[in-house]
Amino acid sequence: MTQPTSSSSWLARLSGDQAKQKLLAFASLIALIAVFTVLKPDAFMTQDNIIGILQSTTVIGVLAIASTFIIITSGIDLSVGVLMTFCAVMAGVFMVNLGLPMPLGIVCALAMGALSGCLSGLAITKLRVPPFIATLGMMMMLKGSSLIITQTRPIYFSDVAGFDQIALGSLIGDLIPSLPIPNGVLILFLVAVVCAVILNKTALGRYTFALGSNEEAVRLSGVNVNRWKIIIYAFSGGICGIAGLLIASRLNSAQPALGQGYELDAIAAVVIGGTSLSGGVGTILGTLIGAFIMSVLINGLRIMSVAQEWQMVLTGLIIILAVYTDNLRRNKK
Repeated sequence: MTQPTSSSSWLARLSGDQAKQKLLAFASLIALIAVFTVLKPDAFMTQDNIIGILQSTTVIGVLAIASTFIIITSGIDLSVGVLMTFCAVMAGVFMVNLGLPMPLGIVCALAMGALSGCLSGLAITKLRVPPFIATLGMMMMLKGSSLIITQTRPIYFSDVAGFDQIALGSLIGDLIPSLPIPNGVLILFLVAVVCAVILNKTALGRYTFALGSNEEAVRLSGVNVNRWKIIIYAFSGGICGIAGLLIASRLNSAQPALGQGYELDAIAAVVIGGTSLSGGVGTILGTLIGAFIMSVLINGLRIMSVAQEWQMVLTGLIIILAVYTDNLRRNKK
């Protein structure tokens, strides 16, 4: 009789810790906004700048959501940024080079993202390559493929009617002209809601947490661990495809040299949001808050005219502090 009570107590403490972490992250976001508002009141809290922050969060937010599933399994995916670019390039190939209708081209681009994620999952499960190395190799392969396919030249979507409206259009602005929130922001929140439901209410979400908590126990219970890992990596790759469509729509082009470095911002957003690098713990809401923290910080530093190299230093410091805090939290438990 004592075991269920102990388990329930542990789950209650875990839920409480997650709530505290999300509250702390949200408080940090509010504090950042307050600081930059005080320091640059005429530049930071303007409608154009707020819309810019929301717009800049769309891509990193979607990539962070994709990374959340992987990190909860105690894995890592270094290819998410380059995979985003590869999906943008493939969208250009399908819609511009091959002339496919935009809806079909979008589906094909997302399928390429899922296929790439599936290949990473296969390398990890079947070839027994550590996730760090497998996704590092996939990152290099995808980057090279994007450059080869495009011959290092951008693909422009000028002839694809309506493509730029995916990220830059504003359904809300059409209804409320004083509130021109870009469609990309709506897509980010839609992806977050759908992924939150999947993570908390479906078998995919349950196995994502289970693999990160105790993979061996899941295997001994008769679950096909390899199959679920491949599914999770493929699902994450499909989400990266959405990020690829968003950035291609925002730029109205597929830039094959972009992508590398986005994975660091995505991982930082996930860890800041309370997802443990050791696996088994994480929320989509926390990741979304972490993504906004990164966007507000970068935007505020730019307004303060802080050099880009110092922005990178601060980003790296934040990642280290977030991981250190996670280690302290785990050791305390």
